[in-house]
Amino acid sequence: MASPTRQEGSLEAPTRHPIDWQNSDFYDKDSLFAELERVFDICHGCRRCVSLCQSFPTLFDLVDESESMEVDGVAKDDYWKVVDHCYLCDLCYMTKCPYVPPHEWNLDFPHLMLRAKAFKFKQGDVKLRDRILTSTDRVGSLAGIPVVNGIVNAVNANPLGRKALEAVLEVHRDATVPPYTSPALRKAEKGRIGRSAIGEPAGPTTGKVALFATCYGNYNEPGVNQDLIAVFEHTGIPVTLAEKEQCCGMPKLELGDLESVRKAKEANIPVLKRLVEEGWDIVATIPSCVLMFKQELPLMFPDDADVKLVKDHIYDPFEYLMLRHKDGKLKMDFKTSLGTVVYQASCHQRVQNIGPKTRDVLSLVPDTKVEVIERCSGHDGTYAVKKEFHDHSMKIVKPVASRVEKAGADHFGSDCPMAGAHIAHALEQDGKQQHPMTLMRLAYGI
Repeated sequence: MASPTRQEGSLEAPTRHPIDWQNSDFYDKDSLFAELERVFDICHGCRRCVSLCQSFPTLFDLVDESESMEVDGVAKDDYWKVVDHCYLCDLCYMTKCPYVPPHEWNLDFPHLMLRAKAFKFKQGDVKLRDRILTSTDRVGSLAGIPVVNGIVNAVNANPLGRKALEAVLEVHRDATVPPYTSPALRKAEKGRIGRSAIGEPAGPTTGKVALFATCYGNYNEPGVNQDLIAVFEHTGIPVTLAEKEQCCGMPKLELGDLESVRKAKEANIPVLKRLVEEGWDIVATIPSCVLMFKQELPLMFPDDADVKLVKDHIYDPFEYLMLRHKDGKLKMDFKTSLGTVVYQASCHQRVQNIGPKTRDVLSLVPDTKVEVIERCSGHDGTYAVKKEFHDHSMKIVKPVASRVEKAGADHFGSDCPMAGAHIAHALEQDGKQQHPMTLMRLAYGI
């Protein structure tokens, strides 16, 4: 009997192959371009992802404008136009593509784009701006110095300063640039570092968490982390901070600088491993950082037991709260209704395959209606601020902003603070966005 062929639309769960980034073939130009052509040809014949980001319209326009109107008519140098528009949101892999593994065509578009970015980085084809924007620890620690902090924020808020920033660093003058806060969260909450506590286990949770502050949550918007601390401790979950931490490595991953990702892993994993061994679970308010430890590092270092240990004990904050609620350990003493909430589910939260946990938790608040928008905001952390990509990011966010506006909700925001700010900017309501954890603190009245 002939074995059945694998068909489009298979009900089998998609699988992710390890990222073979330490293999020399990973950086071989001929091998890379052969795979790019193979995958681009499949995408050209399908075109389901045209609405997700600018990579696919760029590819299809290149094909349609070529002499042959096929991928073989596209100049190889133009492949980079497709690669540069990919910011590894993973939505094509997770929500659209019918050819992901275990399909025989074995198509993983985001990780092929990662391979191309890594090749490009290894060739030295990277702008100084991109090196700076992805060096979040260094920029944040410098901009967080009290005197420097005031100067940086003043320049970012001044039209003339933004013109200069655009001219020097190619950061679009109209893009939302987050302010830097002094003192940083880890300094303001330094008393939490190294604390001991007893948690009340429930389900897979230990009932006490170590907060991975993240670069953005440490330097730019520490209030969201402080809201998490207040909410978690109100509901009986002690919170500590890691003894030390570096950037999770996601910005460098998106740049293709995989060696810097390795260095970040070697700095963070031993610290987080020790916390896990001491009985702490780990949470982070930035979905991309959680995903880095849940997916990307385990795929880059599949044989590293310490990476796997951290993967198994890091959670999205709302995932954690819902796990506690299932065992009756989440306090329900809400003081304030939230009315109507509309929020954008971050791409990197959706990729974690945990379900709509933010919606589920917010819906526990009495007299609260929650609407979820499952579309990319187009921000990505750096894509939306770059001069050459900002207009594309505003095009991507427009449908999201339109749905927020149409909802007429009492509150709006995103699981990703940067996405929330981008949506508010598109609505010309800068600063009006609220993170779901902020809304939880409001509901509890704490």
